[in-house]
Order: sequence, then structure tokens, then C-alpha cells
Amino acid sequence: MTGRPGRRSGDSDAREAFLEAARGAFAPIDPREVVASVVDGDRAEIGQRLVRTFLTVWDGPAGSAGIALIRSAAGNRLSGKLLREFIVTQILGKVHLGLDLDPADVRLRVSLVASQIVGLAMVRYVLRVEPLASAPPDLIIATLGPVVQHFLTGDLSPDG
Repeated sequence: MTGRPGRRSGDSDAREAFLEAARGAFAPIDPREVVASVVDGDRAEIGQRLVRTFLTVWDGPAGSAGIALIRSAAGNRLSGKLLREFIVTQILGKVHLGLDLDPADVRLRVSLVASQIVGLAMVRYVLRVEPLASAPPDLIIATLGPVVQHFLTGDLSPDG
């Protein structure tokens, strides 16, 4: 005998738990304002603004719920998929629109930026690896911002 067709209840439960955590984490945050704060201004400083905005959000009240989201995403395939879709479509997917990038490069650029931002969240806030966990935001912005900037607007060719 086979089970009922359709989505398994575990997936539905995980999705609901993830969405509830996301609502709690990002309730005081308007993605349009976040994106605007990143893309408005000098294009050459968008990487620094993106890192600054990320740190401001995660060092604020939404940080603890954000940590729960990262932990959930690391241990649950569905949560990982939902977090990935949120980061790629709601945040980074909108940031790139203000940059007039070559459409052939957008997916690679967005995924490279996501690797840095999610990696920063994991190492600074979840694993709490020192000295990054207690590093002042200005140091992180100054060191990681140019990397994010390169991923967004720099030459990505192997020879570049």
C-alpha cells in the first residue's frame, strides 16, 4: 500500500516553521528599503553598503531570528531551499537590478555574493568564530566590502 499522494506533511510542517521564523526575523524590515539603501549612491561602493546593511540588520533585533533561520536552513533541505530563494529573489535579485549587469553574469554574481553573506552569517553569528565574531563592523565592511564589490561589478573572467 502506498501513502497519500502529494506533499509529505513533514515538508509542510518545515515550510510553516521556516516561514514563521522568517516572519519573526524580518517583520521590522522592508526589503524595498533594504535594497534601496544598498543600491542608492555611488556604484563603486555598493559592496560596502551591502555588507554594512547586512551587519546592521543582523546586529539588531532581527539577528537572533536570522540565526535561527540559518541553523534551520543548514539542517533541513526545505528550509535551505526557502532561505536560498529568499536571499536570491528578494534581496540580491533586486540589488542587481540597480546595477545594469550583463544578464549572462547575473546568476553567477548573485551566487558569489550570497556565498560571502551566508558565510559571514554562519561564521560570525552561528559558529561565532573569533576574531570575526567580535570584530567591529567597520573592519568587516572595509575587508569584505571590496570582495562583494568585485563579485558585483568586477571582471569575473579567469584571466581578469
